[in-house]
Amino acid sequence: MLNVPPIRPAGYRNLLPNVRSVLAVASCKGGVGKSTVSANLSVALAGTGATVGLLDADIYGPSIHIMMGVNTPPPMADGKIVPTSRHGVRFMSIGLIANEQTPVVWRGPLVGQMIQKFMVEVAWGPLDFLVIDLPPGTGDASLTLVSSASVSGAVIVTTPQDVALEDVRRGVEMFRKLNVPILGVVENMSAFVCPCCGERTEIFGRGGGDDISRRFGVPLLGRLPIHPAIREGGDEGRPVVISAPDSEEAGTFRQMAQGIRDQVLTKKT
Repeated sequence: MLNVPPIRPAGYRNLLPNVRSVLAVASCKGGVGKSTVSANLSVALAGTGATVGLLDADIYGPSIHIMMGVNTPPPMADGKIVPTSRHGVRFMSIGLIANEQTPVVWRGPLVGQMIQKFMVEVAWGPLDFLVIDLPPGTGDASLTLVSSASVSGAVIVTTPQDVALEDVRRGVEMFRKLNVPILGVVENMSAFVCPCCGERTEIFGRGGGDDISRRFGVPLLGRLPIHPAIREGGDEGRPVVISAPDSEEAGTFRQMAQGIRDQVLTKKT
């Protein structure tokens, strides 16, 4: 049984000393494709030659293990969990160790403690990037992350419609209050692309990502369509960056990864 470390005081910055850059992928609204972005972004970053880890911090609704195509528990070595390696990325999710038929029914502080477990008691090794897929909202998970590690920046995922953009505003303001730089916004589900004729239909409206970019002065990292290849890749455990590397969607993820990497390296020099 893993030992649960105590909640650290605000300002503590050393739970991930071997990680050069911690990237938070966040949204304040569920169902916008945050985990899809996290998985593909991690694989794309690994494709640049970086050493990358991926932590599924969505304790209530983990899905990274499905998107990465692994369902077996990770081994232990020297008292620590050995992260699973897949598609060039080391990753960890509670979905690998919890009973899939049993929901996680915990109060907020326990969620924070589990996230700290995954920081301290997983043998991540030296990493250039650790991408952390946060749960929706502005609660314990985000606060635990910022008080437990030095976060290089946050990537905000949204969809174009107005109701999602209002939630994005809350997320941006939260990270700014926590002194975490906003690396940019990803507009997901920007349009539906018909697999037969290629016609684009803007189901959720248009311009939402541009609006957030202008309002908060942050980059629009990219737009991603509703496309069967993205959904199929996630369901099959092969993110579209792997399953369809020559597709426009995979190219968008690689462009996003390169833009984020350039920003982080620039801030560190």
